[in-house]
Amino acid sequence: MKPTKQLHQTIIDQCKSNDAKAQMQLYNLYAKGMFAVAVRYMKDKCLAEDVMQDAFIKAFKNIKSYKNEVAFGAWLKRIVINQCIDCLKQKKLELVTINEEITGNLESDNWHFESDICIDLIVSKINELKDKYRLVLTLYLLEGYDHQEISSVLNISENTSRTHLLRGKRMLREELKSTRYAARY
Repeated sequence: MKPTKQLHQTIIDQCKSNDAKAQMQLYNLYAKGMFAVAVRYMKDKCLAEDVMQDAFIKAFKNIKSYKNEVAFGAWLKRIVINQCIDCLKQKKLELVTINEEITGNLESDNWHFESDICIDLIVSKINELKDKYRLVLTLYLLEGYDHQEISSVLNISENTSRTHLLRGKRMLREELKSTRYAARY
């Protein structure tokens, strides 16, 4: 049975009072979804679980700053994403700045796919890309971040974000074409 909004808010309020039982309830409500987010970034399930656990600890330490301005899940998801990115940065992920190499409008890329394409296939193909492309594609396409937010989170320029997106989309399109899911023009 899903908790009502009022019950949900009660649990959050109890967490703000450091109630361990309420923290466990909140963890149980969101762990599965946040783990799925972490896996998209970390690729490794064990590492994703560690990052997710760290994100929950950070969320519980900072839960008093949660003001109900956005859904709690969205607030928590942002913490998980930032925790993943911090972990990747600690692993010395190098995002090379690229000078003005964008040759065309990203939005004009022609993306036509057969209607039976599976989102799981797209996500798995994104996960096979180099980290610099995978991170930008995931943040842009799956999480809905814009280039300004991506540049801030990854500490790269907006142009680099656009370039990584363009190149990542091209690589993804070629991978999908090679599996015969992409329409050929």
